[in-house]
Amino acid sequence: MSARAATYMEVPLKGDSRKWRGLFCACLVLLLAACSSEVELISGITEMQANDVIAALSDQGIESQKIPGKDGVVSIQVADDKIAHSIEIMRAQGLPREPYSSLGEVFKKDGLISSPTEEHARMVFALSQELSGTISKIDGVIFAQVHVVLPEQAGFGETTNPSSAAVFIKYEDTADLASVVPQIRRLVANSIPGLTYEKVSVQLVPSAAPAARAAAAAHLDTVWSIAVAADSAGMLRIIIGGLMLALLAACAGVGFLLFKAKFAAPVKSG
Repeated sequence: MSARAATYMEVPLKGDSRKWRGLFCACLVLLLAACSSEVELISGITEMQANDVIAALSDQGIESQKIPGKDGVVSIQVADDKIAHSIEIMRAQGLPREPYSSLGEVFKKDGLISSPTEEHARMVFALSQELSGTISKIDGVIFAQVHVVLPEQAGFGETTNPSSAAVFIKYEDTADLASVVPQIRRLVANSIPGLTYEKVSVQLVPSAAPAARAAAAAHLDTVWSIAVAADSAGMLRIIIGGLMLALLAACAGVGFLLFKAKFAAPVKSG
């Protein structure tokens, strides 16, 4: 028989290759859907701010991932079903915390001449930032802000109002800050010229964190974005792992059959 007369037997699987390709794509879509369950919680924050957020979420049993970005900023991703709870935790703990400015940052030497009014405003702001940053380091303090009032220089024969300060503190509801209020007032009074102890007021506001929900969340675990009891998390991981392995095996089998159908050796008919 001549070479032109030679024909090829079509492999039966080759005629159904479109069905196998469709099944292969469906398996890949299911696999990618199972793996893409995290969404962005917050972005454009510093490394230190991100660490505070991750630590706060971890204390409540929420897993998070830090993603590096450009210009030294980072973002945080969590499971899509944990977004609402994560935002609630961040709001209750005042996260991410805004950095306080120091005296050196406020009074940078830029070569410009400032007016007395501008210098006075910058001094008030600098003192407020310095004291706010110091008070925020007290254990249990979520956020602190010191509002300073300094009298401007009066003219000849004029009287001015005395200096005063008001301190706002948001704190964890489990902390006892009432006992340190006298120390806070003394700290502020001794840091500002002309300010007396009696002219310093402190307002304490407890955090409205949902204690019941936080306690319930401590007994839950998350497996592939599914919140389950901690006792059942191990078994669910085994089940999901087995399903994932079966899905991968199915993808590998379909790929092998497609490869075999495409590159099968032609068989000459008699």
